[in-house]
Amino acid sequence: MIMVSDSELQKKLASLGIEPGDEILVASGERELKGILIPHHEFSDHGIITVKLGSGYNVGVKASGKTRIELLKKAVASPFGKQKRGAEHAAKSELRRVAFAGTGGTIASFVDYRTGGVFPAMDAAGIVSLVPEISRICSLEGRNIFSVFSENIGYEQWCVLADEIADRLNEGYSGVLVSHGTDTLSYTAAALSFMLPRLSGPVTIVGAQRSPDRPSFDGYLNLVSAARISSSSDIGEVVAVMHASSSDRGCNVHRGTKVRKMHSSRRDAFRSVNAEPIAFVDDEIHFLSDYRKSAPGRVRADTRMEEEVALLQFYPDMDARDLLKWADGKKGVVVAGTGLGHVNSGLVDAIGKLTGEDVPVVVTTQCLYGSVDLNVYATGRDLIKAGVIDGRDMLPEVAYVKLRHVLAHHSRPGDIRKAMMNNAAGEFNDRRTGLDEF
Repeated sequence: MIMVSDSELQKKLASLGIEPGDEILVASGERELKGILIPHHEFSDHGIITVKLGSGYNVGVKASGKTRIELLKKAVASPFGKQKRGAEHAAKSELRRVAFAGTGGTIASFVDYRTGGVFPAMDAAGIVSLVPEISRICSLEGRNIFSVFSENIGYEQWCVLADEIADRLNEGYSGVLVSHGTDTLSYTAAALSFMLPRLSGPVTIVGAQRSPDRPSFDGYLNLVSAARISSSSDIGEVVAVMHASSSDRGCNVHRGTKVRKMHSSRRDAFRSVNAEPIAFVDDEIHFLSDYRKSAPGRVRADTRMEEEVALLQFYPDMDARDLLKWADGKKGVVVAGTGLGHVNSGLVDAIGKLTGEDVPVVVTTQCLYGSVDLNVYATGRDLIKAGVIDGRDMLPEVAYVKLRHVLAHHSRPGDIRKAMMNNAAGEFNDRRTGLDEF
């Protein structure tokens, strides 16, 4: 059997009027497959046609001269491309306009089968061509802001994203959909929650645990669910939209300050910690808990953050000298303590030294589920005397991001403490619900 080259395959598809996103039939021998054509990219194996089946799984077919390919259904025209085209699409459609801001990550990546590595390779238009359902939900318009893996996203990128989101909402988009790598998604969600305190529409952050060319790509459902939230909900918060279970039954909508990645590879890796999800999305949106509603008016991004803040995890035999060394030059410190928020007694004086020099120290818990309570044991009461700020049920990374934001706006110890104890973006939950586990 003579296999075709990439160029021959692309010419054949073009001659048939087939483009990525179209529904096609591929027949090889006696086997026929129907699905959506996935874009070819520089990391694709040679001569492979990849289709997404109705089950959501991807299958690659090695094309030969005998392979039969038929166009079954053209995709709904994508609103991507030139701004004029997007405007015309919106004018002809009654669908609500949603802005897209791409940042890279697994949801926009492919496997290089020569090396086994995963690389950012798909732009915004490519993502939407994978998910034609989005064009029936909303008019999605936007661009890649940057294309990096999430471990390379930090304060600089948070600022760019916050400004981009504010600009798009102020232009009249009903919401903003942000694609993001999963590893630091919760940090970005928290940062944007504090940088964008008042929103005229939902900001949905969506990622994927599996790249688009893998059979179990989860980004398909995540993107569809995020499009529903962005276009037809009155949520006025930053939320993360990810698989609710390992199957494709639907997605959970997590508050940006209560979400965490709890598994390195599962499709349902994300959980709302100490809170219920805001909603569950399948073909409809099912609201599960209270949320901040969108408010009309101009959106302003407050991107000021103090850079000199440390996040430390306590461990047995942690030395006071090490604590002070890591805190040297920092304007604030977050300590993830054990249990109810404890550290060993040898660190209490060092913490007192920091707070005595007006360096705020916030104590959270490594347990994640549950809350800090410094009134139960003697160590906790000693920490209170040393001047720590009780992090309550904040996730350590959320406390870190919040302290950076607070320190950029306040300098007096009393004002810093008051601001840290203020429930600004739903980061506290006194009811401490959502104690589900894997």
